[in-house]
Amino acid sequence: QLQLVESGGGLVQAGGSLRLSCAASGRTSSSPSWGWFRQAPGKEREFVAGIRWSGTVTSYAGSVKGRCPISRDEPRNTLYLQMSSLKPEDTAIYYCAAGSGLALMSSSSYDAWGQGTQVTVSS
Repeated sequence: QLQLVESGGGLVQAGGSLRLSCAASGRTSSSPSWGWFRQAPGKEREFVAGIRWSGTVTSYAGSVKGRCPISRDEPRNTLYLQMSSLKPEDTAIYYCAAGSGLALMSSSSYDAWGQGTQVTVSS
């Protein structure tokens, strides 16, 4: 069974940067779709960015497009989200996910989730 562990969250000032990492253990080959989601207090979980493990396809939410490229390191079985020009509205718990579904933006495509890492952006 695939296990995902996020790291890299923290407190940063507006305009700053963070790199989130998601270390995967288990059968990564059975999960072609990988993504980052976030959930802010009082809000529903939302899609942030997704990527095919092959690296051929990426998808982004409009709110982060151009600021938060997603990437993966296949030999290290690690997924990344490089976040820059951070805004207070980016404050949320960020979750890594993996799954066999093909719709990167849909949470139903994912069946393995990490425990989350907190990102807080101060103004």
